[in-house]
Amino acid sequence: MKKSLCLYFQVHQPARLRLYRFFDIGKDSHYYDDFANRTILRRVAQKCYLPMNALLLEQINENKGQLKVAFSISGTVLEQFDRYAPEVIESFRKLAATGCVEFLSETYYHSLAALASESEFKHQVLKHKAAIEHYFGVTPTAFRNTELIYSDAIGEMVHEMGFKTMLTEGAKHVLGWKSPNFVYNCAQASGLKLLLKNSSLSDDIAFRFSDKGWSDYPLTCEKYLSWIKSAAQNEEIVNLFMDYETFGEHQKAQSGIFDFMKFLPQTVIADGEFEFVTPSQAAKKHRSVGDLDVPDPISWADEERDVTAWLGNELQNEAFSKLYHQAEKLAILNDEALWADFGHLQESDHFYYMCTKFFSDGAVHKYFNPYDTPYEAFINYMNVLSDFILRVDDAISISDVNFAAAKAEEPVKKAPAKKAAPAKKAAEKKAPAKKTAEKKAPAKKTTAKKASAKKSE
Repeated sequence: MKKSLCLYFQVHQPARLRLYRFFDIGKDSHYYDDFANRTILRRVAQKCYLPMNALLLEQINENKGQLKVAFSISGTVLEQFDRYAPEVIESFRKLAATGCVEFLSETYYHSLAALASESEFKHQVLKHKAAIEHYFGVTPTAFRNTELIYSDAIGEMVHEMGFKTMLTEGAKHVLGWKSPNFVYNCAQASGLKLLLKNSSLSDDIAFRFSDKGWSDYPLTCEKYLSWIKSAAQNEEIVNLFMDYETFGEHQKAQSGIFDFMKFLPQTVIADGEFEFVTPSQAAKKHRSVGDLDVPDPISWADEERDVTAWLGNELQNEAFSKLYHQAEKLAILNDEALWADFGHLQESDHFYYMCTKFFSDGAVHKYFNPYDTPYEAFINYMNVLSDFILRVDDAISISDVNFAAAKAEEPVKKAPAKKAAPAKKAAEKKAPAKKTAEKKAPAKKTTAKKASAKKSE
């Protein structure tokens, strides 16, 4: 049996917030920087999404369906495609039509809901699943959480929703001596199989490809395949997971990244030791080698491979807590606009911009970041959140007033009148009184006779 090579790409762009000042609170509830969102989306579409989709479609056809890839596309970026670049959706539909591309399920808003609210998490997953069915005519069967965030508890929730396959990070502090190049299963739900990212090989493309100071620069297809074969010498599968914006955006076209991806499938297929598989195919093909215990959440971000990129300081935690504190109030309301804003305010990017890491991962956090400092990101977000909370509280107040008014207009219900006793029963009740009267009558006669006798004497 051939070994497996699984290619997965994350596609996401956030709904960026406009500069929202303190004096806007309570006066202007349009939160989004439409110009920046359109400009960036159009730029990335031209540099990455469209040319890379065309390249993959060409390679799938040229290699007669032997190339397989997987995508997770957030609901937020699907909304932006619809609004600013519908041709991107069409290019993904062409890929879907090949049958060689798997679309994964995730949270609709690319959120951290799995760490805060089970009900909100499941709501977003179902909403995203419906969006994928609508746009591409396929139903996702494998799951990938935001930024590959995973724990035993999250895995259990995902399995409860019917998924059999999930992607996550091959974090060294979790694996220990184990290898990421096998299929594992969730420790609390054995029916959920886990595919782990091979961080080293994935990052060779995503981060190091164009680095001229890298000792292995330039990276060729033959060299890269030799590394893949060496990594999985006695193992079964190599999972290459990365941002789709790697191609043409992070790694510019002049770096040769598109040529590399054009010839890599041909090189792998011609060698014959590996075959390309989608995540669901990998889970069916390979048996689990055992449980993967992950008591605390892991992710694919930064050196720590945990969630400190989003919840690692007081700024992030305050914003996060205050946001999800609104969930109970929103559950009372049926306001579509409020729910949409609540979803977009959950996007993990907003918390990522507040990260205060300035060392090994500082450069990564600056990319696509519209703020000069984490503190500016926090202040701007909290201004927006303050206005949002005012709107929620106002809606609750109006809802309470309407409810009270509706109750006041209800007609007062009178107590039911006592039913009159039937005539027969009433007569029966009076009958004993007559008998008493009849019994007393003879006594009066006897007294009269005695009186008469006494008088004659």
